[in-house]
Amino acid sequence: MEETYDVVVVGAGGAGMTAALAAADHGLDTVLIEKSAFFGGSTARSGGGVWVPGNAALKAAGQVSATDRQDASDYLQAIVGDEVPKIRRETFLDRGPEVIDFLLNKTPVKLKWVPGYSDYLPEQPGGRSQGRSVEPIPMDGRILGDELERLHPPYAKAPANLIVTQADFRKISLGMRSIRGPLTMMRVVIMRVISSLLGRKMYAMGNALTISLRKALVDAKVPVYYETELTGLVIENGRVVGVRAQRDGKEIVIRARRGVILGSGGFEKSEGLREKYLPTPTNADWSTAAASNTGAGIEAGVAIGAAIDMMDDAWWGPTIPLPNGPWFCLSERNLPGSIIVNSAGKRFMNEALPYVEATHEIYKGEATGVSHVPAWLIIDQRYRNRYLFAGLGPRQPFPGRWLKSGAVVKASSLAKLAEAIAVPTDALESTIERFNGFAKTGNDEDFHRGDSAYDRYYADPRVKPNPSLHSIDQGPFYAVKIVPGDLGTKGGIVTDERARALRADGSVIEGLYAAGNVSSAVMGHTYAGPGATIGPAMTFGYLAAEDIAKGKA
Repeated sequence: MEETYDVVVVGAGGAGMTAALAAADHGLDTVLIEKSAFFGGSTARSGGGVWVPGNAALKAAGQVSATDRQDASDYLQAIVGDEVPKIRRETFLDRGPEVIDFLLNKTPVKLKWVPGYSDYLPEQPGGRSQGRSVEPIPMDGRILGDELERLHPPYAKAPANLIVTQADFRKISLGMRSIRGPLTMMRVVIMRVISSLLGRKMYAMGNALTISLRKALVDAKVPVYYETELTGLVIENGRVVGVRAQRDGKEIVIRARRGVILGSGGFEKSEGLREKYLPTPTNADWSTAAASNTGAGIEAGVAIGAAIDMMDDAWWGPTIPLPNGPWFCLSERNLPGSIIVNSAGKRFMNEALPYVEATHEIYKGEATGVSHVPAWLIIDQRYRNRYLFAGLGPRQPFPGRWLKSGAVVKASSLAKLAEAIAVPTDALESTIERFNGFAKTGNDEDFHRGDSAYDRYYADPRVKPNPSLHSIDQGPFYAVKIVPGDLGTKGGIVTDERARALRADGSVIEGLYAAGNVSSAVMGHTYAGPGATIGPAMTFGYLAAEDIAKGKA
């Protein structure tokens, strides 16, 4: 079987759908193929934040200053540096706002600034403590009709129409500690009742973003072939002219007159590739990404000579391996009254670090010969009484299956807790005694927790003198297992500022483009802020389509 289009796009996530929509908007006959039975990929399972400095939603909120463009450039230079060519970084900053305009004009998505959700390293030159992240406004998925059933299954299940945005989550995570928490939850519940009575199907975060992209593709009449798995690239005279794929048990060839755009995600769900490239110990079950992300696009590129880079890194995050699936530990380790210790019973980092940086610290510690995988998040009953935890309300007991699986350990004293998790009792007690002293003074002398604006985003403003620090002294005590999970991998095909795939010698593989996690990250080994995966993914998907349309492939 053989079909022919101008452009073939692989992967129905944020990068791929943006690329396909942009190609169609340029008048190119476009098809999108997707390995799974669903659209949205890891983007649908994400918080849906988009980090693109200077975009229209930020401007509308009055969050773009006269120096913002230069500040953003200084920031990426400071945190990414020469790990990524400057022209790629600058192109992202120059063209990103245009891509957001395109999406706002061509899809139903509406975006709003997430107040105060700071850049992840805001104290670096050009960093912004008030944040540059925007997120989708909740939307009614009925605009997609029956195609809504193809939306990728969620990372964490929630009742229908119970819509919590990123901005809401910050308030709710504090439980009853602030009037904003219960008021926000009350509003969420009331809106759920209203939406249900009106027959709506409301979605937020990554779901809202990908539903909007999918609706735009439907309107643009771009065909999407589900359950069509990439098996290789077709090359003629050194140029990529199509893809080979498996569909309905048969091999098909889809030819591309103008170009192929890979947006097929990383390799986080491939145990073989994880073992080959990522630091160990590693486990695909610790990743919250889409199950179909096994690196097929990367391997197809390598097979024809594409260079790869950053394969040893990921969009990491400390993760709790719950029996019903991994829980990406975001606010839980930032809230006061918690620490993370290694197998020696000692702290080894600022627990409130941005998640990529925090997991780097876990692996750095593991390399010393002292086991840091798993690490243990230590909390007390006061903490449980106050805050949400992995979807549980304040005071809500940990489920028995969590305790039975060993993901959570409970003990009446610190000594018994240390024994239960096999760490030295004296060391754990000494570590917590020292930390409790820091909580009283407000100064973490060891790791400076609470000094950064990011540390304080998920902190408790009612805790003084440092909203990130509180003593751990009210039994019973809990230890929660922490492993190095991820949202996806960072490594992939090396591309230029036009998203063209490159060989090791820097030459262009004509006809082949890559965007998103199938390509090496423009953010290098760090993470600029909330949405700094999705923003570049969509931007370079858009630029790939533009380059093809201009005939420069």
